[in-house]
Amino acid sequence: MTIDLDTAFAAFEASADFTVGLEEEFALLDPADLGLVQRFEELRDAAARDPVLAESISGELIASEIEIRSGRGDDLAAAAIAQRDRRRRLFALASEREVALGATGTHPWSDYREQQIIDTEHYRRVEQGLGYVAWRNNTFSLHVHVGIRGADRAVLVCDRLRPVLPLMLAISASSPFLDGRDSRLHSVRSQIFTKSFPRCGIPEPFGSWTSFADYVDFLVRTRSIVEYTQVWWSIRPHLSFGTVEVRICDAQITAGESEALAALIVACVVQAALDIDAGVPHVDAPGRLIEENFWRALRYGLDGQLIDLERGEPYPAADALERLLEWTTAARAALGIEVSLPAHNGAQRQRQMLESGLGLREVYAASVAATRETYAGALEAQRR
Repeated sequence: MTIDLDTAFAAFEASADFTVGLEEEFALLDPADLGLVQRFEELRDAAARDPVLAESISGELIASEIEIRSGRGDDLAAAAIAQRDRRRRLFALASEREVALGATGTHPWSDYREQQIIDTEHYRRVEQGLGYVAWRNNTFSLHVHVGIRGADRAVLVCDRLRPVLPLMLAISASSPFLDGRDSRLHSVRSQIFTKSFPRCGIPEPFGSWTSFADYVDFLVRTRSIVEYTQVWWSIRPHLSFGTVEVRICDAQITAGESEALAALIVACVVQAALDIDAGVPHVDAPGRLIEENFWRALRYGLDGQLIDLERGEPYPAADALERLLEWTTAARAALGIEVSLPAHNGAQRQRQMLESGLGLREVYAASVAATRETYAGALEAQRR
């Protein structure tokens, strides 16, 4: 298998700026006890009678997970409308089949050793190549694609967003629990996925398409990868779609949070592109400094402190959203993007419920109920 970098280059050169695609991953749950259940293939086959849903769902490593995709929207609003429709269809099908859906970054207690890898060529390759690392990765996330015209420009957008990614993670953290206990992390998903998979996390800056393509070619020539999907970075140029794909965020408990977070991500990608176009100076931060913020984000989320890398000074992580909103003022104004997120993220709210005296299963039940109420009814609420 080869990776056609010439075709990928052409895709970016022909890409339309600021199109949007959304991908949301959900846990498949037994509605009685809310444990993970291996029902992906059943739902996939049942979705065949609904052409829209059949085109929109995808498997993600384990048979107790499902992904729903908006497809390409001309802008954020179009992608959100499409995603609401697809969510409604997915939740209706799941309810019909007596499957509940969860949307936290990890499942709080289900045993990873009991989960099955789905039977596709790609995931058989993942399991064969990674073994325990793949088995351990029972995680759920939000991915956002933003169209960027120009291959060099797409690589430079990824470069500019490297120091922004830990802020996005802190804002989105929703996975404090794993293996039946409080992990003391805010995004344990990032620990068991991003910190474990090869070619994962926040990449080095490349500076140009040529440098990026040379690295991908190196991976292929050295038989490190056979397909580009084996590059699991938290941000990457998507070779087929002509997009920048942001992959660092945990899944969000409510539909409103998912849409607001997607809006923030789109605004950041667009602002990076606008800054490049305007010649705004930029110095690539060393990976070791970004890594410190990445650790702080996954460990403490919005409860801790992040580091202003330009000043070398810590600041409250709770200020991360305001900092990103200030930076993206021009992009949000140009595209009419509004971002409204709750004061406390999913990890904070789950831990607050636990500290109030609720048990872990009660906390998760409340999260699953919020997911059902907001994702399943999103389209109907919008129509009302």
